[in-house]
Amino acid sequence: MAVAALIVLMVVIGGITRLTESGLSITEWKPLSGTIPPLNDAQWQAEFDNYKRIPEYTQLNQGMTLAGFKSIFFWEYLHRLLGRVIGLAFAVPLLWFAVKRQIPRGYGWRLVALLILGGLQGAIGWWMVTSGLSVRTDVSHVRLAVHLMLALCLLAAIVWTALDLLLLARKREARPAHLTGLGAVTFAILFVQLLFGALVAGLNAGLVTNQWPLMNGAFFPGATVAGRSFVDALFNDPAIVHFVHRWWAWVAVAALVLLARAVRPLDRRASIAIHTAFGLQILLGIATVMSGMNIVLAALHQLTGALLVVATVWGVHVIGRRA
Repeated sequence: MAVAALIVLMVVIGGITRLTESGLSITEWKPLSGTIPPLNDAQWQAEFDNYKRIPEYTQLNQGMTLAGFKSIFFWEYLHRLLGRVIGLAFAVPLLWFAVKRQIPRGYGWRLVALLILGGLQGAIGWWMVTSGLSVRTDVSHVRLAVHLMLALCLLAAIVWTALDLLLLARKREARPAHLTGLGAVTFAILFVQLLFGALVAGLNAGLVTNQWPLMNGAFFPGATVAGRSFVDALFNDPAIVHFVHRWWAWVAVAALVLLARAVRPLDRRASIAIHTAFGLQILLGIATVMSGMNIVLAALHQLTGALLVVATVWGVHVIGRRA
């Protein structure tokens, strides 16, 4: 659960990194030596010189001062440093419990798989960054979506595993929870909503309009660029992506309400958590749009999205115990 909390924090800092356009400030991937930030003027200047070579600087940030560079460097460095902390927070105890032979039967492979997924997440983060180092002035929104969705899937898997282990700790004969049909459908619907949320972030699609429920005076805004195919517009056009994220949310709400109703007789706390999370998420989403993407509201929206994943996993796990 502590590792899950760190991942939630990581999602929030990743969101701030995106909102502050800080993600391309570190142009190299040094898994070990990159842990230490620049410590003197010469090292800072070397990092700044690397940044000056990429299109984001040459096309958008010409004339940025070293002080300005340090402010964006901070968020990307913090994001990467926290990724290393999460890896250690998971790997070191895992090794300790393995040596002590205290990992319950059947859980070793699952914990190792989670560790591998965490390492893959770091590699995908760098893959995302490389998309903005040569031709583009920002990272690929598709790669950003892959990076964020893997983080949320990893969060869900870790919370599910923690709940299984808590159940086992209370009752030695307890078996792992099963994924029910309702749980699978809810996860699928929520996955779509989160995916389009990630695409909104990657395309800066929240800036398409500051109106709600209409978009620039119309219910359906139409494509930003004419002549796109349906599939192209669905995943690449900011206005269409924003529209889908805005209205698919209500499909997700319907699924979450059904889940919460199924959960309520079994664990009222999980039902309340689900209702609270999606209610706050909707209000924050509307407020973020109407504020013109206020960074605090946008970061809170991303935080609540991660907490909604946790609450949903809790609810699906509750009904899966009975199965």
